[in-house]
Amino acid sequence: MGRQAELSRYRYMSDSFTTRPEIRGTFGVVSSTHWLASQVAMSVLERGGNAFDAAVAGGFALQVVEPHLNGPGGEVPIIFWSEREQRTRVLCGQGPAPKLAEPAYFRAMGLEQVPGIGLLPACVPGAFGAWLTLLRDHGTWELADVLAPAMSYARQGFPLVPRIVSAIIAVQALFREEWTSSADVWLPGGEVPDANALFRLPALAQTYARVIERAEAAGTTREGRIDAALDAWYDGFVAEAVDRYYRETAVRDTTGERNTGLLRREDMAGWRPAYEDPATLDFGRYTVAKCGPWSQGPVFLQQLSLLKHLDIGAHAPDSFGFVHRLAEATKLAFADRLAWYGDPERHDVPLAQLLSNDYARERARGVGATAATALQPGSPDGRPPVLPDTGVSARTLTTADTRYGVGEPTFAQLPPVAQWLPREIFVGDTCHIDVIDAQGNMVAATPSGGWLSSSPAIPELGFSITTRLQMSWLDEGLPGGLQAGKRPSTTLSPGLALRDGKPYMVFGTPGGDQQDQWTVAFFLRHAVHGMDLQSAIEAPSWHVDHGPASFWPRTTVLNRLTVESRMPEATLAALREAGHEVKVGGPWSEGRISVCTREPDGQGGLLLRAGANPRGMQGYAVGR
Repeated sequence: MGRQAELSRYRYMSDSFTTRPEIRGTFGVVSSTHWLASQVAMSVLERGGNAFDAAVAGGFALQVVEPHLNGPGGEVPIIFWSEREQRTRVLCGQGPAPKLAEPAYFRAMGLEQVPGIGLLPACVPGAFGAWLTLLRDHGTWELADVLAPAMSYARQGFPLVPRIVSAIIAVQALFREEWTSSADVWLPGGEVPDANALFRLPALAQTYARVIERAEAAGTTREGRIDAALDAWYDGFVAEAVDRYYRETAVRDTTGERNTGLLRREDMAGWRPAYEDPATLDFGRYTVAKCGPWSQGPVFLQQLSLLKHLDIGAHAPDSFGFVHRLAEATKLAFADRLAWYGDPERHDVPLAQLLSNDYARERARGVGATAATALQPGSPDGRPPVLPDTGVSARTLTTADTRYGVGEPTFAQLPPVAQWLPREIFVGDTCHIDVIDAQGNMVAATPSGGWLSSSPAIPELGFSITTRLQMSWLDEGLPGGLQAGKRPSTTLSPGLALRDGKPYMVFGTPGGDQQDQWTVAFFLRHAVHGMDLQSAIEAPSWHVDHGPASFWPRTTVLNRLTVESRMPEATLAALREAGHEVKVGGPWSEGRISVCTREPDGQGGLLLRAGANPRGMQGYAVGR
């Protein structure tokens, strides 16, 4: 497989047109979902910071320039390679459910699901803690310095991408009529912002200024100042403001009622991000590392494990054989996610068995010549799978108030539910950033949550809190079920890969349930078929809907395969003939991938590469 990939690589490099070049250099590379975040991170490298400093600065910039997709009150899983430690680690920035958040609380309200917006679906916001922990333990810069670019954009203004304005238009009635604190932030002067004007977030800038002021007053060392900032956020004025608002303010949500929240200062004070070992799988020359089963990361690994037994290298990336095999492996892996994934600190998740070669071989026997039409979770070690009540979505929608939005970020004005449900009007995304420095440190992070339409802005702080709890089922005893103090399952899934035992790639994408579909196809195009990074990103792609969605209202769709229209017509015809419900999307509609790689340059240094997604005309890779 390795020799075939190397030979193919030269063919794709010489023959394929891409919308932008594969970036190559030796000093440093960055790729992210927004050009400003990429440039911010690169500027840190240029001024002597390392990959960790750069990723943190870029991550904070993303909170400002992509506020419809993530925010200061969100979460972020981070996976990284440390040259100093010579190992891969995961830093979990996914906060847990509040102590008051139990299934019985929601059932007493007459609910069968955690609402998708408002105050009730909040969990501890983990992004700030994770970014600062990474900076303290692996970075070199002061907090004030890494926050400076984000604060500058918040104070002086940043350009709005069209989807930010679309998101505000979609929820402006909610802001005007109910969430007036959000109207103060996102409807300045009572008007939808002009897409051609700079936009400012003065309240957020002031919040960060207060954090820095307290940090510098309390800490005598760089690490001490960062710890003081963490205390200000999780047990100081930020936590106090969150507690007060969530206790005292009742806001409209998808129940149709006004409800107060469950998040409290003590929930925030009792949490800090934790380091973990990654879940890994060997695949040819590569060892792929992902976050644990509290994320959907192992779904990527399960698909690779299955595909070892399906001869995926014998099928061209735009062929029926390639798409069909990968789509069917996706169905099986995601069915296992539904039955088995959850917080391993609270549940016995059989991850070793799910990733074992014997289990994959057995599951691969279920992949036939036609499309599967039913959910088929497996039985690792003979344990019977238990699925949630997937009919809950239809029952919820008979009484829910969907006038103001759903669980994921919205990019269109809201029609009646009967119109948007079958047409998938609501398309969610998040953010991603990858960085590699000249020393070889590597970071991949996928920040999300706390987007502007998720919950009301807290007046004293100028930002919203995550609603990730909507991804927890209320069924008792499920690994993915709601439990106080437990991490909700998340779709966020940064990745890292070693090649021939040496650190090689960091990568990821926004996209909810599609994250570990788009990136698997990308990885195979590169690792098996030898495409360069940019060609592998830009190749025609697809995603599968086969099970309940992760975001409220968690509607179940089976056997739908949405494919970019650039896919060959012969492939589309063969997929239909095999029984896939094929939906042809726009030519550039599937994928948001960012990627950076490193490899020996043959002279004692490193050759660095990067690629970025052209879809949406927003992501960018930079480097030199």
